Amino acid sequence: MSAQILDGQALATEMKLDAKRRVDELKASGVDVGLGTVLVGDDGPSSNYVAMKHSDCAEVGIASFHRHLPASASLAQILDVVDEFNETPEVSAFLVQLPLPRPEFEEVVLERIRPTKDVDGLHPMNLGKLVMSRPGPLPCTPAGILKLLQHNGVSVEGKRVVVVGRGLTVGRPLALLLSSTLPGCNAAVTVVHSRVKDLGSVIREGEVVVSATGVPGIIKKEYIRPGAVVVGAGTFFVGRKLISDVEESVAEVASMITPRIGGVGPMTRAMLIENTLLAAVQGRN
Repeated sequence: MSAQILDGQALATEMKLDAKRRVDELKASGVDVGLGTVLVGDDGPSSNYVAMKHSDCAEVGIASFHRHLPASASLAQILDVVDEFNETPEVSAFLVQLPLPRPEFEEVVLERIRPTKDVDGLHPMNLGKLVMSRPGPLPCTPAGILKLLQHNGVSVEGKRVVVVGRGLTVGRPLALLLSSTLPGCNAAVTVVHSRVKDLGSVIREGEVVVSATGVPGIIKKEYIRPGAVVVGAGTFFVGRKLISDVEESVAEVASMITPRIGGVGPMTRAMLIENTLLAAVQGRN
């Protein structure tokens, strides 16, 4: 078996074309759309990712606002920038790039973001809406994964889905989303992590497997049931090479799989644009 590629880059390109049309319509009606980003420190992957986000914004006509603080920035300094973006009308929505150099700051910083401007969907109020299956800004990577699956005809309704990883940005919200009563969800979701014994036997139960650990090659060929759909949402840099959670040999048994490059990443950024547009429209009303 040779797995079909879940091409996130192609779908993201389609979504950006549609987003540009919608941005133009909003501008014609007097509504400007702007995305703000806050980067603390000089982590290479984070810096590159923020740059790609602003490149995407330029493609579709969304204005960019960026603040770069040193890794030594205090909590008060970070919160000052968050308050600035909260009160800037031209900034429709914004994010603070995670992880922060001081992880203990993250909870306070996320809570300080105005929920209506929370483009990442990680404010406790927005996560609470997800728990209650209520509409709201969805975390970008989980929403992007769901859209990519749906676009390729993969329904998770009633399916056994195994999510490997329990992080705040992907694993936990993805499990909440796929098991919710929101349209196209209603899956039976199992969340596993590195402390689960006999990890492979649990993963093998999944008709759909999503890995979001950042541990290179944690998803092995023998862990995957033949014909399963596999999404690699976790990555890790070895030097300058981007390594996936998913071993390349998994493609020999899966029916569908994301590529190492051009799978989940472009979809995450496409959903960032979607959430920015949503915030701009709601801010107008």
